Amino acid sequence: MPAEEVCDSLSAEDDVRTRPDVPFLLEEHVKEKVPWKDVLRRKVGKKCSCSSARAKALLIDSVPIVKWLPRYHFKDWIIGDAMSGLIVGILLVPQSIAYSLLAEQDPIYGLYTSFFASIIYALLGTSRHISVGMFGVLCLLVGQVVDRELTLAGYQSDTNQTIIGIVDNSTGPVCDRSCYAIMVGATLTFTAGVYQVLMGLLQVGFVSVFLSDSLLSGFATGASLTILTSQIKYFLGLHLPRVQGWGSLIKTWICLLKNLDHTNICDLITSVLCLLVLVPTKELNNRFKAKLKAPIPFELFVVIAATLASHFGKFKETYGSDVAGNIPTGFMPPQLPNWSLIPNIAVDAFSIAIVGFAITVSLSEMFAKKHGYMVDPNQEMYAIGFCNIIPSFFRCFTTSAALTKTLVKESTGCQTQVSGLVTALVLLLVLLVIAPLFYSLQKCVLAVIIVVNLRGALQKFGDIPQMWRVNRVDAIIWLVTMSTSALVNTELGLLVGVLVSAFCVLGRTQTAKVLQLGQAGDRKLFEDIGSYKGLQTQPGMAVFRYEAPIYYANQTLFKKSLYRSVGLDPLKEKARRRKLEKQRNQKQGGEDQKQEIEVSTNVYLLQHTSLHTLVVDCSPVLFLDTAGVNALKEVWKDYKELGVNLLLAQCNTSVVDSLRRGGYYDPKTGAKEIKFHTVGDAIAYAQSLKSQNGDCETVV
Repeated sequence: MPAEEVCDSLSAEDDVRTRPDVPFLLEEHVKEKVPWKDVLRRKVGKKCSCSSARAKALLIDSVPIVKWLPRYHFKDWIIGDAMSGLIVGILLVPQSIAYSLLAEQDPIYGLYTSFFASIIYALLGTSRHISVGMFGVLCLLVGQVVDRELTLAGYQSDTNQTIIGIVDNSTGPVCDRSCYAIMVGATLTFTAGVYQVLMGLLQVGFVSVFLSDSLLSGFATGASLTILTSQIKYFLGLHLPRVQGWGSLIKTWICLLKNLDHTNICDLITSVLCLLVLVPTKELNNRFKAKLKAPIPFELFVVIAATLASHFGKFKETYGSDVAGNIPTGFMPPQLPNWSLIPNIAVDAFSIAIVGFAITVSLSEMFAKKHGYMVDPNQEMYAIGFCNIIPSFFRCFTTSAALTKTLVKESTGCQTQVSGLVTALVLLLVLLVIAPLFYSLQKCVLAVIIVVNLRGALQKFGDIPQMWRVNRVDAIIWLVTMSTSALVNTELGLLVGVLVSAFCVLGRTQTAKVLQLGQAGDRKLFEDIGSYKGLQTQPGMAVFRYEAPIYYANQTLFKKSLYRSVGLDPLKEKARRRKLEKQRNQKQGGEDQKQEIEVSTNVYLLQHTSLHTLVVDCSPVLFLDTAGVNALKEVWKDYKELGVNLLLAQCNTSVVDSLRRGGYYDPKTGAKEIKFHTVGDAIAYAQSLKSQNGDCETVV
């Protein structure tokens, strides 16, 4: 080959080698800017438009039973729905009477509550499987508010039945203790339901995502300890007022220990016998639930046996045992809430509304995911809200989904909410005919039923070591929420749990580290050098990844962590150079001193002359705020002054938009908008720049 052709080919190769690499670019869609007035007008028009099709769609969305009932597969589903509805209805009879005791209400109102909730949720709910009725934690919260308002109104204890001058604003006559307790419970339930419906109208069903499983589990367990403590007095047959305020659990135990000498032996023996029967039989039901078509209703058998024993043994007259008392049949006329009580219970109603909704949505989504269908959180908010508003006029108290009864409902063949209607029929039969037969049922038996149903929540204590091994953050949230709910205050426990969860999420962004990445062989794969062996780094370049958003709370930590990982802090380096320059100007005499300064400067600079490019992998950075953009601008500027280029790779579109709006890409300052979709592209671009501006090799 002639010498001229060889020179031409070598020159072409040199041009290719020194030409800057052009990053691969994707063409972006041009986003049309729509005036906010047009957007608002379109949304309002869509929401407020009126047509027959929209009215039909609104009806179907608001009353889901209209949609699924015409498609009901009668032959395939009716047996399972009827069986599950019957079994749940039988289980609800003793539990409804028992939980009314926890809510400081008469037994008949527990039956009312379960009856109305079953019907209303069947009409409005979107879950096919959950059972809505009384939930122990909500009953506890209602009972605490009722007891507080009774004390403020002048009723000192449940043994004080003196009629005092408190007037019902709807019926007019003077109220005794029982009447006023019903009024407070119904007003509290109405207010909580209004909150839930308003939240549904505002489309805030998403709030359920902020209540994690560990938070709800810790809250339920802490409340279960409080429920257990509140029922001990019925075990022992003691007449003690409910302790209010912070630390009520500890105060209650102190009060119980002081009054042990007043224990009713008849109630104590009955409680022990019921426990000896119910605890093993519950375990049998759980162990053989796969073989049993339906759980055996041992609770109902115990209630029937205890009622017969109390009636024929005359436990109330002979031993002074507390009994359920008269349970009337039929329904009472509707009654308006006491509007004057709403300011007193508004805050309590809000916490009850949040807890009830969160439990309902969590259970409905869990079973919907298990069986392959979808639920609407906002419609669930409506459903549970109306399950509180409408029954409140019939003297009912707050309801939500209940895990135990939902599990029974699912395991017995439930297909749709027709099972809820069957449950309501069972309760209706009890309300119209059977309820008075429970007159002699001892309250200690009801307390045993409540405590036995707390086993699931109390067994969570045995799962603490496993929770700690799986995720320590979730375990801490559980422990803090549980401890606060039990030892300080039930409602406060939920708030503290939410705050601790929020701080844990915030803390994770504060503890994020800058990781140095290396390349895996010839693949375009870059991972943490500290986690994997055999990764290679590029000479003169360093690749780092920050695994958190960059925002106002952690932007300083991001810069410090990056400077520490690079090993070159621009601020300290510039300060050191200014100090050396000042020393050089001040010390004119002494040649040895000048040589010492120059040598030290040269030695330090030689350590970093090889670093010419810093690549930041932004793939884990979900968003940037103004402080985050400014932090990146400062890092780019500081390293630029030291001759080090900063390149950002794998930024998502949201981060790119934030960088543009924040002025990161500013041609006046030399920051051109060059996007690198991969770390490999950024490295290739940096290598081409170095080749273009670096030393020239002689080709022979």
